[in-house]
Amino acid sequence: MRTQDEIQEIIDAYNKLVRNIDTEAIKSEEGRAYGGIIRAGKGKLVESIAKALIAIAWQRLKKNLNRLEMISRQIRIPIKQEYIDSLKDKEVKEYIRQNVKDYYYSYKPDILISVDGKVILAVECKSYTENAMLKRVLVDATLLKTQYPDIRFILLQLESQLGGDFSQLKDVTYGSPSTHTLLSHFDVDLHILTLLKGERRVDRPIHKAKFFKPLERRNLEKAVKVISDILEEYI
Repeated sequence: MRTQDEIQEIIDAYNKLVRNIDTEAIKSEEGRAYGGIIRAGKGKLVESIAKALIAIAWQRLKKNLNRLEMISRQIRIPIKQEYIDSLKDKEVKEYIRQNVKDYYYSYKPDILISVDGKVILAVECKSYTENAMLKRVLVDATLLKTQYPDIRFILLQLESQLGGDFSQLKDVTYGSPSTHTLLSHFDVDLHILTLLKGERRVDRPIHKAKFFKPLERRNLEKAVKVISDILEEYI
């Protein structure tokens, strides 16, 4: 059993990466439990934090680590038979039928979680999200549900550009009119988790020292709690 303060290690790694990314190349520190966050660089920062939070949540549930798997692979979404049947052009219809194995959409979730071999959770990781990006997240989630009907979804973002109060990090989040309207049109159980306070602004990048935003323990703990609650339903 590890004795380190895992949450603090995430904060330390975030601080090192974001505070230094504008001035020097980040080198990994041998032996750090979350050195992967640093090595991944800014592009993979949120994904690395998400994996660390999932590991913490599972550890706190005191379950066998071998039961949990973080899957990183392409998922094939096959063409719908109803679509093929509806095609008016008989020649096109027959051609697709004969080559149906080649008709699929390949999609790779940022993180796909399975427990005891059953896929239960997908986590989309973003440095920030605005509503046009959220629409894409919801479409991808809908496609993924065709293969895993009971799957749950988390959108983990550093900053929010969704409007409303997503960036205020209150105990109760009311969201924004645009976001709720989008969510109302998709049958997707999506938890939106924001880690940094304050709406994202293009002219205030957090890797610039004067715009740096601290990553607070409280917000990481809230994320761990949401993840734990979802995982606990399947154990």
